Amino acid sequence: MEQKNGYVQKNFRQPVKRYCRTLDLKDDPELIREYIKRHSRAFQWPEIREGIRSAGILEMEIYNVGARLFMIVETPLDFEWDSAFEKLAGLPRQSEWEEYMSIFQQADAHATSSEKWKLMDRIFYLYDEDA
Repeated sequence: MEQKNGYVQKNFRQPVKRYCRTLDLKDDPELIREYIKRHSRAFQWPEIREGIRSAGILEMEIYNVGARLFMIVETPLDFEWDSAFEKLAGLPRQSEWEEYMSIFQQADAHATSSEKWKLMDRIFYLYDEDA
């Protein structure tokens, strides 16, 4: 599903920080279609959405091109990734979700979400101030 006109971003009325991470899927068009389907509103697990929010994440977006995924996570400034994702990993159904998603991903089936998704380094920004 292409979005040529961009995506409107939510204003959280507070300063936020952003994490950008990437993960590769298995290069199989059928598995990629199923992975995308499993992340659609109709097939998402409500416990997973609730868990993400309870870990302190304000917004999470996943984009895809081919077999590559790109995730943007926006959080409050005081968010601490490791402790939040340790909490997330212990929530009901989270390990079940991660294991299920691993059939689509080029990742260890027993890895946590934080272990699978690799942190990307920002190499360019257009902001005037140091951000």
